[in-house]
Amino acid sequence: MPIHSHDFVENYQGLVGYGLDRETDENTLIYYLQKLSDDRLIKHLIKKMSDQELDELFDRINLLLKKYLSEIEYHSLFLKDDHH
Repeated sequence: MPIHSHDFVENYQGLVGYGLDRETDENTLIYYLQKLSDDRLIKHLIKKMSDQELDELFDRINLLLKKYLSEIEYHSLFLKDDHH
């Protein structure tokens, strides 16, 4: 059984748009991030990104992880490492 899931994008029936309200914004970002992480799309897109863009994206993701996740949450939710 896979450890990662992308069920939201498969089941979401609501509005995909940004700027209407907080709930729609959150749902839209989840939708976009799950679509973006599709293996075929991200492998295609990442080859087109500059080194600077790769660095910026990596730094932004790490900033969010460090800001909003405790070490335990980082290991269990992001790394899926429940042995920490």
